[in-house]
Amino acid sequence: MRIEDLDIGDVVYAAHAITDDGSMPHGMAGDVLVEAGARGVITMIGHVEEQPERSVFIVRFEDKELNLGSPIGCWPEDLRLERRHETVRIELEFS
Repeated sequence: MRIEDLDIGDVVYAAHAITDDGSMPHGMAGDVLVEAGARGVITMIGHVEEQPERSVFIVRFEDKELNLGSPIGCWPEDLRLERRHETVRIELEFS
């Protein structure tokens, strides 16, 4: 399945840290809005008037307390279908 095939209510993950491009109310350009790997739900799908062939997804991502945040416009390349599995390295010391 491709990102472009998704619908409202589908779960997605941030492919990378998503930053404010200056279009968020009360935000500052460059602020990190969502960390890479954050889970979100698609709430609306549209397109940019100047580029009708290009989809934009409105996504509400979870915060650390699992509350949905404000809607964020995302391009398909900002989203992933699956969370990346991260390897955690633990060093144990025995005495």
